[in-house]
Amino acid sequence: MKINLLQPSQRRTDLFSEKTLRKLALLGDFTANEGGADDCDIIKAIEGAEIAITAWGNNMLTKEALDAAPDLKMIIHAGGSVKPIMCEEVWERGIRVVGSQKAIGMGVAETALGLTVSASKNIFALNDGLHNGVKWAEGKENIRELYELTVGVISGGWVGRHYIKLLSNFDVDILLYDPFVTEEACERMGCRKADLETLLSSSDIISVHAPSLPETYHMFNADTLKLMKKDAVLINTSRGSLIDEDALYDHMTAGNLKYACLDVFEKEPLSLDSKLRTVPNIILTPHLAGLSQNGRRRIGAHVAEEIERYLNGEDPLCEIKYEMLSRMA
Repeated sequence: MKINLLQPSQRRTDLFSEKTLRKLALLGDFTANEGGADDCDIIKAIEGAEIAITAWGNNMLTKEALDAAPDLKMIIHAGGSVKPIMCEEVWERGIRVVGSQKAIGMGVAETALGLTVSASKNIFALNDGLHNGVKWAEGKENIRELYELTVGVISGGWVGRHYIKLLSNFDVDILLYDPFVTEEACERMGCRKADLETLLSSSDIISVHAPSLPETYHMFNADTLKLMKKDAVLINTSRGSLIDEDALYDHMTAGNLKYACLDVFEKEPLSLDSKLRTVPNIILTPHLAGLSQNGRRRIGAHVAEEIERYLNGEDPLCEIKYEMLSRMA
């Protein structure tokens, strides 16, 4: 089967190791784009493909590009959202679409877990204290183990599910808010389904993994923040639009929340004069959760694994149906 990688050549090594490229070559008649992202380069790169691989650096596929691959059966996107890449005609032609949510989500979930442990142990304040002359024991009374705490998870997609899996190593009670996940599915994951109000008021730690949609815009606002425990921890590694940053600033400068750990923001990069920079217990990281240098190559490996599943007659793990788009970022 003819497998064509459409990603511009200059970005290939970000995602595809030599080991993965060798595996792709063993799976079929593999060719890679030696040009850029211009339409003419993509038409040349996709010509005759039965499986096409897109990635960061690619633009939306055009009708002309699809016409150059009349036998195209599947497109796998080695990146985040498929929406900037797949035109309506992809689905109209019956071409299967596969994403990389699983591979990207693992790194994001691991980052969320790291922030969970660090915030519970009060590591951020203790580090600042030791650098600034605070006495040895000061602040140690605020240390908490991940033991007999309640952790609330917003959204049970690939990231949320992996975060829940990681939390299974700890003796914590896990609540999940996701309108699309059943109670039975929650039980299989090892968590309990909860409505948003219950999760907010009961959780010691809340980790946000929902997509950016009109329905999730400013999910955390002046009203919902008031429902949280005064000493709770809020972690957001999903999208900045889910939190009203002005409301969060007001809420925390009034003495609420132990920490807010933010990896994403409404406007990125975060402006130098952002009020969030002035609050010491708002922990800021530069949208790094899913972008570690070595972790990116997990995405390329995932692509090869999905193609192997397809060639073996199995369904890909991360197939995206058209009807799923309305609830995806």
